[in-house]
Amino acid sequence: MEDQIVAILKEAGKAMTIFELEEKLGTKGEVPLEELTKILYDLEQKALIYHTNKDKYMILEDSHLKKGIMHANKRGFGFVDIEGENQDIYISKENVNGALHGDFVLVEVTSKKNIDRQEGRILRVLKRSSNRFVGEISFQNGVGIVKLDDDKILMDVVVQKENTMHAVDGHKVVVEIIKRISNQQSEGRVVDIIGHKNDPGVDILSIVYKYGIDTEFSEEVKEEVRKIPDTVLDEEYEGRRDLREEEIFTIDGDDTKDIDDAISLKETEHGYELGVHIADVSHYVKESSALDEAALERGTSVYLVDRVIPMLPHELSNGICSLNPGVDRLTISCVMQFDREGKMQDYEIFPSVIQSRKQMTYSCVNQILEENKIPEGYEPFAETLKKMREFSSLLRKLKIARGSIDFDIDEAKILVDENGVPTDVTLRNRGTGEKLIEDFMIAANECVATHIFYMNLPFIYRVHESPKEERVRDFLQFVSSLGYHIDGNIKNNHPKTIQKILKSLEDKKEYKILASLMLRSMQKAIYSKENIGHFGLASQCYTHFTSPIRRYPDTTVHRLLHTYLFDKNLSSRTLHDYDEKLIYIADHSSVKERASVDCEREVEDMKMAEYMEGHIGEEFEGMISSVMSFGMFVTLDNLIEGLVPIREMNDFYHYDEEKMTLIGERNHEMYKIGDRLLVKVVRASKEERQIDFEIVKKV
Repeated sequence: MEDQIVAILKEAGKAMTIFELEEKLGTKGEVPLEELTKILYDLEQKALIYHTNKDKYMILEDSHLKKGIMHANKRGFGFVDIEGENQDIYISKENVNGALHGDFVLVEVTSKKNIDRQEGRILRVLKRSSNRFVGEISFQNGVGIVKLDDDKILMDVVVQKENTMHAVDGHKVVVEIIKRISNQQSEGRVVDIIGHKNDPGVDILSIVYKYGIDTEFSEEVKEEVRKIPDTVLDEEYEGRRDLREEEIFTIDGDDTKDIDDAISLKETEHGYELGVHIADVSHYVKESSALDEAALERGTSVYLVDRVIPMLPHELSNGICSLNPGVDRLTISCVMQFDREGKMQDYEIFPSVIQSRKQMTYSCVNQILEENKIPEGYEPFAETLKKMREFSSLLRKLKIARGSIDFDIDEAKILVDENGVPTDVTLRNRGTGEKLIEDFMIAANECVATHIFYMNLPFIYRVHESPKEERVRDFLQFVSSLGYHIDGNIKNNHPKTIQKILKSLEDKKEYKILASLMLRSMQKAIYSKENIGHFGLASQCYTHFTSPIRRYPDTTVHRLLHTYLFDKNLSSRTLHDYDEKLIYIADHSSVKERASVDCEREVEDMKMAEYMEGHIGEEFEGMISSVMSFGMFVTLDNLIEGLVPIREMNDFYHYDEEKMTLIGERNHEMYKIGDRLLVKVVRASKEERQIDFEIVKKV
């Protein structure tokens, strides 16, 4: 009946009395009003409907109430992000009503602060983001006090002695809330001791635990793994195409151990034959097994500065599933035929068995393709690699011609010693080899997605919505405030428009920062059962097929290929089950991906701050990357970012929000995005993930 009531109110589009609902439901005389009132109350508690002051009921979204995620600030106020709306809602400290950072809340819009900002108050928390938090415990008079690591969660947690698990001062712990004493204080119990704050690696583990990322596999999973063979069995070759005599090899980072993609290329009479051969993880990870459930829960592997937290146990990720050289491995191959212009003419997708000829590294491949130097052991493959470079350039030209956007954003690489202490921060190299693999993987992902899409079967896609027109307009207005004029029809919401904007900026000194701002103004790519295309790649149909060792959606895609193409199981029951299951898998995988990205970034921020703790008083060159009312952020050439607080500057500065500039009242000195500065490190805190600079001079 709940579903019926919601459907009636949605269709009505207006508030209705209980008697009007009773009539529409046709339950008069059958269901007592007391029971109907209770059902309506339950719907109200679930925040599906709203009970008005005039004793009527309406769909919550049609009222002045909203649902969203609370993003708290360490100073006490916050913003509620409403799904599907561009405007967030400002919540003052007085109106937070006990909500914590990340909580799903019900909020009442109370006023419009200005044209693009609403104010509101939180009525209640619909769902806590978590009941467990990470912090450092200390003791006062035998009672534990846990100071939470996340400074956005303004709450003290007290722990009675019997609930401390014998933790001692300085232990990093996971604490579970037992009861809320007030909006600012709770009572909790320690459920896990991560380690002492001074022990190597505990700093990173504390962040991992904060994001709810599992670091250990259950005994049930370990038992299943023990039953999986570490070599391909005789019966497993059956039904697979034997490609062991083909020239197939892998290209990865220097320290990669989980190798899930291999490639091959042949010149043909009409063009090229590209083979992309992906580890058949779904052969070993059986649906609904304990191993599969653990992989689904994790969603993705997490790559941190000194470790990998794998989605699958190492016996699989580095062993039987990894396409190590010189051993037989089960794969799913996507072999595509292209003409000499790089246009696909035909393809096959099939189960296979391969034996990789060589485990290549990007650094060695780039020596061949960029410097014409052939490292030892690469001699037999040099010509094939050069053909791959030639073919890759054809694919890339076609991608660019259709509008594919390459933001070319730099990434930092943090080097650490055996104790996890950072020793250097450099830029990652994105050379010819990296781009070549990217081009080949995109081709395979599109091929697989397009094949299933035209079969009209339940599937999981990687989708990327087009950016909101107003976000692009805001970006162009900002760029024009820097003195740059860009022609672009932003009403024509096509990837080529963004591509053209970036192209017109690429010779500007602040291009990298502007490209990053442009990227932030766009939507985030997610997983979905519905195909809406991938805006950033200008692709009508895209999926993730090429990394099943480290991404659960890819494992799912493999499972669907087995079901639909190889086993020919297209029964109505199978399709119905996947139709329902894939919605959860897509949503859950998107959430887990976001958590892993946030975890990786926070670890990087912490390690960068720790690195700069050893460089207090030293001077570095950098560029202003953002200007705020409280100061400006300066990004060094190795991507370490720090704040120049306005209170530490040598004048009273006025902030121009529209132009994002600071102008001195007496000296009229102006600072804007793109200005290069020489700065001195005056403060760095690993715990706060924060670095402060002071200006030495403009460069």
